[in-house]
Amino acid sequence: MKTLELNQIENKETLQQVSGSVAVIKALLAENVKTIFGYPGGAIMPIYDALFDYKKDINHILVRHEQGAIHAAQGLARVSGETGVVFATSGPGATNLVTGLADAMIDSTPLVCITGQVFAHLLGTDAFQETDIVNITSPVTKWNYQVTDASEIPAVLAKAFYIAKSGRPGPVLIDITKNAQLQLFDYKGYEKCEFIRSYKPQPDIRISYIEQAAELINQAKKPFVIFGQGVILGNAEQEFLEFIEKAGIPSAWTIMGMSAIPTNHPLAVGMLGMHGNYAPNLFTNECDVLIAIGMRFDDRVTGRLDKYAKQAQIIHLDIDPAEIDKNVKVTVPVWGNCKETLPLLTERVQQKSHQEWISKFHQAIAVETEKLIAPELFPKEGELTMGEVIQLINELTNGEAVMVTDVGQHQMITCRYSQQNKTRSNITSGGLGTMGFALPAAIGAKYGAPERTVIAVMGDGGAQMNIQELGTIMQFQPNVKILILNNSFLGMVRQWQELFHEKRYSFTDIQSPDFVQVAKGYGIKGNKVAVREELKSALEEMLYHPESYLLEVAVRKEDNVFPMVPQGKGVSEIVLCKEDIKM
Repeated sequence: MKTLELNQIENKETLQQVSGSVAVIKALLAENVKTIFGYPGGAIMPIYDALFDYKKDINHILVRHEQGAIHAAQGLARVSGETGVVFATSGPGATNLVTGLADAMIDSTPLVCITGQVFAHLLGTDAFQETDIVNITSPVTKWNYQVTDASEIPAVLAKAFYIAKSGRPGPVLIDITKNAQLQLFDYKGYEKCEFIRSYKPQPDIRISYIEQAAELINQAKKPFVIFGQGVILGNAEQEFLEFIEKAGIPSAWTIMGMSAIPTNHPLAVGMLGMHGNYAPNLFTNECDVLIAIGMRFDDRVTGRLDKYAKQAQIIHLDIDPAEIDKNVKVTVPVWGNCKETLPLLTERVQQKSHQEWISKFHQAIAVETEKLIAPELFPKEGELTMGEVIQLINELTNGEAVMVTDVGQHQMITCRYSQQNKTRSNITSGGLGTMGFALPAAIGAKYGAPERTVIAVMGDGGAQMNIQELGTIMQFQPNVKILILNNSFLGMVRQWQELFHEKRYSFTDIQSPDFVQVAKGYGIKGNKVAVREELKSALEEMLYHPESYLLEVAVRKEDNVFPMVPQGKGVSEIVLCKEDIKM
């Protein structure tokens, strides 16, 4: 009995007592977190106090708004494949994260957001800066949890990182009361989480479905692959290439799948969707077997569901069983991470080329090039176009840059025309369509890929939504290239008003500040260009400047993005110009 008591005393003496706040920092170090984006406040102050002693180990970037913090964390996560980390205080600090959480949730971006909360005994009393962030964020997080006792912190954070990154990734929010941050407890170390009994991040792979899929593909005369971000999230780029090259299948990407393969690959036939390329939209309704890989049949991809690929047998590969049959009824479901399922499928498909079928895509691409792409990218006169700006960037960067886009016409133009040779090069707000995303996301992307050129492409509307993050660039000096394509309109809304609302431009004519002078106020060099003869040299100056640089380009005011699948139409009803739109 005395020996047992002695052992208990010795064990207690070997245990380290730490505060909940220190336990948070130890968890981040154990998870190999290098950079945090955040903004301090009263309810999270103890964690920031603990962070003070670890400044050499973890890089904290002080943003100017919590929405900037979470978009920056998204940018880092998307370009690096790591989990982004955010700190925010309670109340308004936490609620300022909600847009970014919704954005990360729908775009499957792994984040761990740690928010401070009022003392546990004040919960439910409407205390200063108290908000029930757990209930507020339940619909827009993969998991959230409130910690009221410090001893929970190591296990809860280990669970948070595991859930955020595993399976179909997503954002997690951990709300920690102030008493838990201050509380001392016996710290037993940190163990990474590798299993949760009630959570199954990946479904079982069913070989019978893979065999059925292979049989359909082998029998197909007109197979067509459409792929999304699941290929990138699964780190399955090489497996995907091996599959399409063996099967010889033309392949098109969703906006989120862009850069999974080089955009100039011989089997790459362009982008799907409302403003995607002509050929892939047209032939979606002509293929006999449609193979969807790591995408979710978003409405911007499908158009009218009752007119979508009704002639095709559909195979759907996805890690999330909830996406199978959600929007489009499939013939064969293939559950699992495509990094694992694609090699199994590739083993079973026959070597083919489908040259006659692919030539139809090339013919449609030639039509789009002549009628639309060439005039957009290589105009000889008139005002500058967004397309020619992107084309020059392609030439100057050799398709190696990370393109971080905001939301609007410039987004569609950039995604349509930018050349991308490396994976994780297209960072955009796909599902939520968040204006103000690009500037902070580009900051985060630069921390996630410091060796790469990062270009934030924005319109004049989106540029003003998180323009305060120029202050973050001023203070921490990430080398971000900021490109504002200014058409003096909220361009995408204006386009719809022109095409479908008889040019009733209701509150889309937006006035902007002198962006170059604003940048100058933050110590960032800039320039504005409006004539074709000066464009290339201005872009060169931006790209080759050793620090961050802002370039504003004045472009055509009433330009439209085509092709377009009009609202309420099927994808094969895509039009190349506004004269073809039938109401």
